[in-house]
Amino acid sequence: MSTEIERKFLVADLPDLSSAEKAVVRQGYLTAPDDSTELRLRQKNDRYFLTLKGEGALARVEREAEISAEQFDTFWPETDGRRVEKERFTGQLPDGRVFELDVFLGDLAPLRLVEVEFQTEAEAEAYNPPEWFGADVTADRRYKNKTMAIKGIPA
Repeated sequence: MSTEIERKFLVADLPDLSSAEKAVVRQGYLTAPDDSTELRLRQKNDRYFLTLKGEGALARVEREAEISAEQFDTFWPETDGRRVEKERFTGQLPDGRVFELDVFLGDLAPLRLVEVEFQTEAEAEAYNPPEWFGADVTADRRYKNKTMAIKGIPA
């Protein structure tokens, strides 16, 4: 079983992204809005994934499998009304950690979020983010992609 440990922040100021890797992402949710686990389809550039994410905020179970474009296209219509589109920038922070910065498109624009993953919960809790990070929204369920796909940008 794989556990994802990450913190999520709003973005106060965009950093220099010239050396970051950019991907166009669209994802949709197959699970019902009130399900505590998520079953998600994701297209990241020309790769496709089916992901199960368990309940939780800082740490949660994550299982992912790469699927074919045909498999993605088979299930994509079932995500109607529960989708997110964004540009994802993956880069390295001065401390060596990897960040994933999402610039949301469509109805979720101009929202920007950044995530950092950790090996342990203690490491995550002790983390001191760089100045360009904004408020910590790790535990705020309104900023989960699935919630935003259904309800829009948090008020």
